[in-house]
Amino acid sequence: MAKAAILETPGEGLVIGEVDLADPAPHEVLIDTKACGLCHSDLHFIDGAYPHPLPAIPGHEAAGIVRAVGSEVRSVKPGDHVVTCLSAFCGTCEFCVTGRMALCLGGNTRRGKGDVLRISRNGGEPVNQMLNLSAFSEQMLIHENACVSIDKDMPLDRAAIIGCAVTTGAGTIFNACKLTPGQTVAVIGCGGVGLAVVNAAKIAGAGQIIAADPLPEKRALAETLGATHTVDAMADDAAKQITTISNGGVDFGIEAVGRQASADLAVACLRRGGTAVILGMMPLDCKVGLGAMDLLGGKKLMGAIMGMNHFPVDLPRLVDFYLRGLLDLDTIIAERIALDDINAGFDKMRAGNSARSVVVFD
Repeated sequence: MAKAAILETPGEGLVIGEVDLADPAPHEVLIDTKACGLCHSDLHFIDGAYPHPLPAIPGHEAAGIVRAVGSEVRSVKPGDHVVTCLSAFCGTCEFCVTGRMALCLGGNTRRGKGDVLRISRNGGEPVNQMLNLSAFSEQMLIHENACVSIDKDMPLDRAAIIGCAVTTGAGTIFNACKLTPGQTVAVIGCGGVGLAVVNAAKIAGAGQIIAADPLPEKRALAETLGATHTVDAMADDAAKQITTISNGGVDFGIEAVGRQASADLAVACLRRGGTAVILGMMPLDCKVGLGAMDLLGGKKLMGAIMGMNHFPVDLPRLVDFYLRGLLDLDTIIAERIALDDINAGFDKMRAGNSARSVVVFD
């Protein structure tokens, strides 16, 4: 039995209960969860903006210790410290073999209809696994290609946020943008993902890092993490301010919130030849576009799901960056809470005043 936070009805928060997890199948790993970050992506499901079969356990930004492995698992072993990643890869599809693992549709790493029940409660009622992780639980049962072993010197509460926010934010800079030292970046939205973008842009040697957020406290966090300039994202002339600071626009406008207005701002502040990168989970009816003059100016628009990561390689490197003092995860974490306080944690996220909350499992 494992204690878990279960989504039963969208809009009514999470319910704390007990679940049963099956023994690991040949390619599965059973993990004792030690920490899990609260991500805005979870909130989209919890509040009902995105659909999902219910009941389900959310949570996908996690770290823990391997308890047991299936008969075919070779990548991790019991006792290993691991970080999980929702972009599990199959290793054989077109996307995987061409180096675009984050686009993998999962193949045999995903749950499907007719699969043997993996998580249940009340003596057999199925509980759905969200994003193939379900990390708001004392234990996770996941495919081996959804986790990677890390250095045991890494604190697991910090390691957890690498699993989504930092992988997405830093991966966008290193993988999707392939930022060259001296190029300029505007980051729209300074939550966990946006702050990770700022920190990675500093590591990569960006010439200017302009952070835009409505809240002064978020802008202050961005400055701590390496922003060279900050702008109130709600100002009527925010795009003009960014364009003036960057002497004609930025090379990369990175949207890290999931709002129409912030995506439009990311496009509006580009220089000729610049690229807007949309990271946030937009409302399903949103559209982001380039005008005729944008296209004539060689501007580009792209998504970068999970930072276009290669997580078996990227995650250990990000851990190394933290241990070497390059990656500042301590500033990104606003608070550590117990699983019983998870609904209050999401209420704070809705208020938008702080960075990452992390559930820590004793």
